[in-house]
Amino acid sequence: MRRIFFLLFLTAFSLISFAGVIKGRIVSHETGEVLTGAVVQIEATHYTGVTGLDGSFTIKNVPAGNYNLKFSMVGYHGASQKLEVTSDGIQSLNIELSASHTELSSVIVTAGKDKNGEAGARSLERNANQVMNIMSAKAIEVSPDMTVANVVQRISGVSIERNSNGDGQYAILRGMDKRYNYTLVNGIKIPSPDDKYRYVPLDIFPSDLLDRLEVYKSLTPSMEGDAVGGVVNMVMKEAPSRRLFTVNLATSYSELFMNRDFMSYDAKGINGKSPYEIHGEGYNATPQDFSKASSTYSWKKPMPELIGGLTYGNRFLDNKLGVIVSGSLQNTYRGSNSLFYDGEVVDTTSGVRLTSMQNRQYSEQQLRYGVHAKADYHLDDRNSLSLYSGYMNLTNTQTRDAIQTQLTIGGYDPVAGNATLSYSTRTRKTTQHIWSNTLHGDHKLSDKWRIDWSANYAKASSERPDNTTISLDGVEQNFVKTRTYVNKSSRRWEHNDDQDLSGYLNLSWLQNIGQTKVEWKFGGLYRDKKRDNFYNNYQLLPANPYYTYGKDFTDYNQIQWNVQNPQGSVASGQTYNASEKIAAGYVQFKAYLHKLEILGGVRVENTNQGYVMKYPIGEDNPVGNQKYTDVLPSINLKYTPWDKTNIRLSYYRAVNRPGFSEINPAPLVQEEYTEKGDPNLKHAVADNIDLRYEYFPKPAEQFMAGIFYKRIQNPIEYTLQAIGHATYYMPGNFGTATNYGAELDWIKYFSKWGVKMNYTYTNSSITTPKMKRVRDDSHNGDLYTTSVNVKRSLYGQSAHIANISLLFKDVHHGWDAQLAAGYTGPRIVTVGQFVGTDQWQQGFVQMDVSAEKSFKHLTVFAKANNLLNTPTTVFIKGSNANNAGVPSQDLDGETLIRRDYYQRSYVLGVRYKF
Repeated sequence: MRRIFFLLFLTAFSLISFAGVIKGRIVSHETGEVLTGAVVQIEATHYTGVTGLDGSFTIKNVPAGNYNLKFSMVGYHGASQKLEVTSDGIQSLNIELSASHTELSSVIVTAGKDKNGEAGARSLERNANQVMNIMSAKAIEVSPDMTVANVVQRISGVSIERNSNGDGQYAILRGMDKRYNYTLVNGIKIPSPDDKYRYVPLDIFPSDLLDRLEVYKSLTPSMEGDAVGGVVNMVMKEAPSRRLFTVNLATSYSELFMNRDFMSYDAKGINGKSPYEIHGEGYNATPQDFSKASSTYSWKKPMPELIGGLTYGNRFLDNKLGVIVSGSLQNTYRGSNSLFYDGEVVDTTSGVRLTSMQNRQYSEQQLRYGVHAKADYHLDDRNSLSLYSGYMNLTNTQTRDAIQTQLTIGGYDPVAGNATLSYSTRTRKTTQHIWSNTLHGDHKLSDKWRIDWSANYAKASSERPDNTTISLDGVEQNFVKTRTYVNKSSRRWEHNDDQDLSGYLNLSWLQNIGQTKVEWKFGGLYRDKKRDNFYNNYQLLPANPYYTYGKDFTDYNQIQWNVQNPQGSVASGQTYNASEKIAAGYVQFKAYLHKLEILGGVRVENTNQGYVMKYPIGEDNPVGNQKYTDVLPSINLKYTPWDKTNIRLSYYRAVNRPGFSEINPAPLVQEEYTEKGDPNLKHAVADNIDLRYEYFPKPAEQFMAGIFYKRIQNPIEYTLQAIGHATYYMPGNFGTATNYGAELDWIKYFSKWGVKMNYTYTNSSITTPKMKRVRDDSHNGDLYTTSVNVKRSLYGQSAHIANISLLFKDVHHGWDAQLAAGYTGPRIVTVGQFVGTDQWQQGFVQMDVSAEKSFKHLTVFAKANNLLNTPTTVFIKGSNANNAGVPSQDLDGETLIRRDYYQRSYVLGVRYKF
């Protein structure tokens, strides 16, 4: 036995004493980018290595001797190097691999430089003309996110506004609300399907259709000038250099419906058009004109969700023609359990007194799909054409079931379990489409002259047919809740569409002024936008006001109704046509002065915007029009004092135009407020300054630190405003606002591990009028209402936003994983009418995780979202003594207004690359 242990000891000692280590890094010869997944093989041995996230590799315990190392990676020429390994030495190598490519008479297709990877994204950021951040296709693929709205929150300075099921919907850039940003597809602006505003809901776009996601934080003269916060540009998949065919299929499930049923109705059975649209003007609707489908409910567990995608791309005709077609489908079931309070203000010094409490259960089926195709054709080495067409759809079929408890009337007694109740069930189907088509040409006229142009037709639309709400009275006795009598019902039809016809033209000229190279650029755009908006609402009352639940009916579809307004409310200002014509021109120069790059110029934009109400009965302003011209200068400086380092300084002026509904004064009754536009609303103008330090220590790594400042004249904010005896939620201009902050962005890789971190601090200020109601001795102790100016932060702005992602990538074993956490600080979500009644969203942390395992062509992946089950919590600062004893008021010194729980969701799927 001793001899065996002695032999084992000698063997182990010999392996340690006579073995060396080979380590190194592999990069691209053309770009210097690190190559992840390159294979290192010691010829005629079993020793191998694979490069990690930072391009490094390590091979340990290599016996002493002379070897031949081979280096290989798909898309690159192989390389080899002879090496002597000593018994106790460490050999360090720096290897460059040259990209394999096919050179043609008219085009060079290169496989090595991957702009869709992390190193490619850092390269684009480093060489960009302005301040920007990019998320690569690879980073999107391995992230926990399925939509562009959820992806964009990982970028520094970006937070998101969520929808009713907890998913991201709109981007807030640097504390500037969604209205201050615009959205591009392949550099072309797209219209919004929203029924009121310009901003695009990003949850329409499946994330797997993207090559990369870009966020511009400063503008150049050649870019449209209506972005105070920034620009989101979705670069869709392009034709690859070689045949590409991928398929992915997954299923998912929400933990919410493990604990309760999913409530639904037959959305296919509802009427797509209102009785007015079917039968014409003057028709008197009868109860038989309204389908029972929207009031026929079912409760059951939802089916497992379906998620799929397919991409095919290739090049033809000696690589002159490139084609790609990509599609994505997501059929998911989401929802939330929500608690909502309503209140009133009697005396602003005592805070908000809660008057009712509502428990809501949301059930939503989301059918999201997108398909796009792009073809590019190189006529010769000087001329190329491309054609893009993309169609995105999101259909949200939602049921909301609510029970409201009256807290101040009807004998409310939480100890005895007695209260007056109201039951409300709403069914709503919303279908949104975006269709965008772009024909683009690029022509090199000579060595100094170049021209490019784009012609775009885009259409965005939204349909919300037969939005049905049914209300019942109820009572609670001894903690037993019972429905009693039918109250009322409403049936609403809404639809709208925006059509954009746009043309872009850019002319470039290279000039040498002494030793300085200058690129001049001239051009502009013209856009003709047309909007049609339709609104019709019917009010129904029970045929028998004493219909009793459990006696006269047990299901809502058994209720018999009378139509209170048989011709509906189509004859209102909310049915209107609108138009907008934008004409813009610019001159831009870009000069290269040794280590300094200067890009500047001026842009001029003319706006002609207006609306015409179809039925202007009783409206003071049935027709409205605004015309104005803006001069928008900008300059971007990029100084490179050392290799891998940029210092950027930029200034630009931008505008923010009102939406069509925001200048339409017709009132629109909503559930919480009545909304109303202002025909005299002005557009906002902002001056923006950026200073950023950028350091790229390695091709896929970065460190950025910057500060920004914005001064906004006539900012547009929504507030509750009293006009006569009514209160409206409406937009207004409020003097001058400021917004400043700082950003940090850090990406670092350690072989198989990586970390991404960013942090943004934002501080904004705006002064708006608010009502103040107090008891005043000079008015005999009665309530006295006055107006005071109050300073606050901008709507939607969080002081602190942070993200951290821990990455793991083991190419050799096929593992890729990410743990992502994000923090969004408190922010105002509703501006109150009275002093001290602004509603704030509580700061929150959301954590998500994803992982995938690759087996040659097959990849198995899993994602999990909202691991901490983080709720959305809305509160008002301060409390009222009269709210003592109200259930769930558990915020110390604050008044809870809303709390939504979404639970976790899980995805499991496979991806196959042919």
